Amino acid sequence: MPRGRFNGRLDDKARLKLPTAFAQHFNSLAERKLFLTSLDRHTASLYPIAEWRVNEKFFDSHHENPEAAEIILFNAQDLGGDVEMDSQNRITFHPELRRELGLENTELHLIAVKGHVEIMTDAKYQETRQRSVETTAAHLTAMKKAGLR
Repeated sequence: MPRGRFNGRLDDKARLKLPTAFAQHFNSLAERKLFLTSLDRHTASLYPIAEWRVNEKFFDSHHENPEAAEIILFNAQDLGGDVEMDSQNRITFHPELRRELGLENTELHLIAVKGHVEIMTDAKYQETRQRSVETTAAHLTAMKKAGLR
């Protein structure tokens, strides 16, 4: 999975052209099907289908907090759907996900996280960035103590 942040925007047909680095990664996989959803109803998540299956197994076997698993899985199923890249490396966002997350007419930010791509609006990105600015020093100290190099 590529590292770093990439920008994008939905076109007038609700398609997002994936940056070349992501398209190359997804095209290299055995299965080209992707699962596009949101777990938190604020940020979209694009999973290679094999990665999403790992999550499905997790939900099936997670007994520590069944209510949390049920709610997060509900979000994923309520807003999610299978997608595939077209010949121009675009994926189409279904209407429920676009509306819920306010993805239209805004800059989108794409970041690879734990085997999938997080897609956030500019407002969500700026909110997360501000929180990062305010808390980085304390978090970095804790992470270095835990072994970060």
